Amino acid sequence: MPSISSKGKAMPESPIRKLVPYSEIAKKKGVKVYHLNIGQPDIKTPEVAMNAIKNLDFKVLEYSHSAGFESYRKKLSAYYTNHSLPIATEDIIITTGGSEALLFAMGSTMDAGDEIIIPEPFYANYNGFSTASGVKVVPVISTIEEGFALPPIADFEKLITPKTKAILICNPGNPTGYLYTKEEIMQLAELVKKHDLFLIADEVYREFTYDGDEHYSVMNIPGLEQHAVMIDSVSKRYSMCGARIGCIVSKNKELMSTAMKFAQARLSPPTFAQIASEAALDTPQSYFDEVISEYKERRDTLITELNQIDGVMVAKPKGAFYCIAKLPVKNADDFAQWLLESYDFNGETVMVAPAAGFYSTPDVGLDEVRIAYVLKKEDLIKSVRILKEALKVYPN
Repeated sequence: MPSISSKGKAMPESPIRKLVPYSEIAKKKGVKVYHLNIGQPDIKTPEVAMNAIKNLDFKVLEYSHSAGFESYRKKLSAYYTNHSLPIATEDIIITTGGSEALLFAMGSTMDAGDEIIIPEPFYANYNGFSTASGVKVVPVISTIEEGFALPPIADFEKLITPKTKAILICNPGNPTGYLYTKEEIMQLAELVKKHDLFLIADEVYREFTYDGDEHYSVMNIPGLEQHAVMIDSVSKRYSMCGARIGCIVSKNKELMSTAMKFAQARLSPPTFAQIASEAALDTPQSYFDEVISEYKERRDTLITELNQIDGVMVAKPKGAFYCIAKLPVKNADDFAQWLLESYDFNGETVMVAPAAGFYSTPDVGLDEVRIAYVLKKEDLIKSVRILKEALKVYPN
């Protein structure tokens, strides 16, 4: 039998999706499963986006430009400019989701064997993208005790080697919900300039900030133009996860011309989804005001409920719609599977994402889970009640 590639064998499973078979079995047994494991919002997609694709009358479904529709890129540039981000049309390449944008960023900045420094815990698929690109992740650990704030710059600096090509951050963070301050972003900017590195910022949750805190983008920093790479997506902003439309943004012309070669190799991003995404830019501000208010209430509800469980520690998120909770269990992977396979409370259970998969350092985060507060408040209260009751009887 032909052998599978070493790269394929090294590809990590998704901690978010690997327990899906257990949830499917639980549902077939009649158990209601509350999904706290995945960042799939229940917020309605803006009507303006849906209406744009309802009655299209195409005779031929053609390729688009490899960089995406020019009309969309122009409109996206205007959107960014209105949000104080000085981004021109030529600074943007439309991608098939933020995932492809990250692959383009890694492919354009790093060779096999190069290193990328990432504060952990981090979005689990960064491990997968790095493996697919032959790049080594070098983690710098942030802690729940510090609220997952940016680790000291000295911790980054001691990890830099001749193989280091970039630092990658998610801001606001998935899975932590941490929002980096302007001062923290400026510290990273000085570091990458000092060592001539790229600073790749995954900013797909930019709009989701709370308590008056503001997001500060890497695209706002004068003098960082040749180092900064921004990743963006419509998935969370407009609750359009299935559209699979994102973009890679940079003012570094050599990087963008390189990313364009990757874009040409995959031909073009999907046409219908680009049309919907372009229309979504006309979404009124009132939509976002309501969504942010709803997520803040959900966050406050979730954190309040979790803090009432003995032995649970949780870092209050400042953005996005996730938090990391430390549980009084030895292995959250086993606990998450047990919740689906062997436990229900009045015919209901919960699905969480074991947090160890959001680290690349072995044996870290074993007692942590990521929780997405994408359910209505009543369901979040029920979910935490189930967790509380489950922890009382779990054979730890």
